[in-house]
Amino acid sequence: MTWVIERVKRNSKQSSKHPTAGEADTGDARRDRWRKHRIARRAEFVEAALRALDTHGPDLGMEDVAAEAGVTKPVLYRHFDDKADLYVALGQRGTEILFQRLIPAINSELAPVPRIRMALDSFFSVIEEHPNLYRLLARGGLQEKVLVKSDVVAEDKELIATALTALLGDYMRMFNMDSGAAEPWAHGIVGMVQSTGEWWLDRRSMGRDSVVEYLTQIIWAAIDGLSRQQGIVIDPNLPLEENKVVQMRKTEEKQVEGQ
Repeated sequence: MTWVIERVKRNSKQSSKHPTAGEADTGDARRDRWRKHRIARRAEFVEAALRALDTHGPDLGMEDVAAEAGVTKPVLYRHFDDKADLYVALGQRGTEILFQRLIPAINSELAPVPRIRMALDSFFSVIEEHPNLYRLLARGGLQEKVLVKSDVVAEDKELIATALTALLGDYMRMFNMDSGAAEPWAHGIVGMVQSTGEWWLDRRSMGRDSVVEYLTQIIWAAIDGLSRQQGIVIDPNLPLEENKVVQMRKTEEKQVEGQ
């Protein structure tokens, strides 16, 4: 997901001296091999940081990451300018993990209710597997702990809401409904899911399957209720004749296009 990496880079303090996966080859074979090695090494350290974050929580230090990676701190600082640079890289990785699961789920060729359920489960599976990463990114810890101007979670929420707006709008137009409601609906759904996710991480008063099912039924009840008001009855367990999907492409404007 190069577009995700570029989006995070534009809003970070990341130094240009560190190569990234989206950069093109220079034509110098030796230089390009070294660049690719550094990219791979940096990615290994990010994965080590994820493991250290799971162990030590949002207050992890560079020494914790170095120990998890089996290197010294000076080696780590060859690949990251400072802790802010590492935290931005963690934000990038968190975005990649989420979108690699969420977008295929949103675009799955399933009946409405199973499709909603799969999309929700993809989100909850990520925050269940990486709770400390989500807490670090979602609760202001990233901005408070280091001087990072980007708000990864807010940006991701906007991207997801934009994608849902396109998707809902396409379906509403397909049924000759007013698609003006698509945008507030999308933002409302995203906000509800995020708030519920934060509550669930703190309380864990029910299993993941249960919270996903409750949210699935709430979202479907709203869709079903509005469609019935328009005289439209949709079978929740039957795939629709036309499968509308969203695609995200890398642009400076962070565009999302519907098909």
